[in-house]
Amino acid sequence: MSPGKTASQAGHAYLGAFIEASRKTPDAVAVYSSEHPTPGTKVCLKGNLNTLRRAQEEAQKAGIPHCLIIDSGCKNFFNGEPTVTALGFGPATEEQLTPFLRRLQVL
Repeated sequence: MSPGKTASQAGHAYLGAFIEASRKTPDAVAVYSSEHPTPGTKVCLKGNLNTLRRAQEEAQKAGIPHCLIIDSGCKNFFNGEPTVTALGFGPATEEQLTPFLRRLQVL
């Protein structure tokens, strides 16, 4: 993916996870949103499809809000095929995320 496409997919993942957290863990969102000057830490990691799916399953089991992004596959990207591009988590603590995200590499 180009840097711009990567950034847009990361934005989708962040917002999707945040909306999910707003519904399921509003107290965690309130703590996250109260941090100043910028709420929370954001980290971009990379992994293959299997690693992302495994992280998604582990987040689900741990009750961590998350959002899997599947690009719609317009003709300009991914040969027109729907493609998993990103997975967002949180808000969550480092302790909650480290066990399954340590397998991923920093982007």
